[in-house]
Amino acid sequence: SSYIKKIGYNPAAVAFVPISGWHGDNMLEPSTNMPWFKGWKIERKEANAEGKTLIEALDAILPPSRPTEKPLRLPLQDVYKIGGIGTVPVGRVETGILKPGTVVVFAPANITTEVKSVEMHHEALAEAVPGDNVGFNVKNVSVKELRRGYVAGDSKASPPKGAADFTAQVIVLNHPGQISNGYTPVLDCHTAHIACKFAEIKEKVDRRSGKTTEENPKFIKSGDAAIVNLVPSKPLCVESFQ
Repeated sequence: SSYIKKIGYNPAAVAFVPISGWHGDNMLEPSTNMPWFKGWKIERKEANAEGKTLIEALDAILPPSRPTEKPLRLPLQDVYKIGGIGTVPVGRVETGILKPGTVVVFAPANITTEVKSVEMHHEALAEAVPGDNVGFNVKNVSVKELRRGYVAGDSKASPPKGAADFTAQVIVLNHPGQISNGYTPVLDCHTAHIACKFAEIKEKVDRRSGKTTEENPKFIKSGDAAIVNLVPSKPLCVESFQ
């Protein structure tokens, strides 16, 4: 309980279920090998739940709300050319809704086109919501124009854009030697994989509180956290963190 509390959860809302995966105890049906276990209970404002097995505890989890009301963002994982259909970008909807007929823009290349159809697991969808891994067919765009790391959005509702530079909080977990201005590591951001230059290390901060500990440090090293201005070597689509 103390650990659950320490990592930010309310122990009363967490099911504690003793199981043996090897023997199948309390997985699907109540075990006869644990007479001391009277069952688990969870209390939360939405609805209380109780049961004995792991599967009941899984069934009692409330599904998260999907960010459908936010602007559409779909980072491309791949782009395929499918005979008889055409160009099919593939990726997971992160926010918003993708529907056939939507006029999408691919950032940062700023290519605009209409979505002809949306499919998931070879079935046509009327709409794709956050969490859906989909392929969608686009008009008049060749496979060569699109690539992994681009982000699709609705051209009419706060479309995504490339960033010339951005400010990031960087935590150095493990690095031999020191990192100073000019260091250019490869950044993996959503599905993009692009080298970004440390243009300016603005300040060192405390990892936990985020408070500034040193302005304009000459370098940072393992264990440090810093606010850094990064400049991507190629256009990169990033969003401000809220």
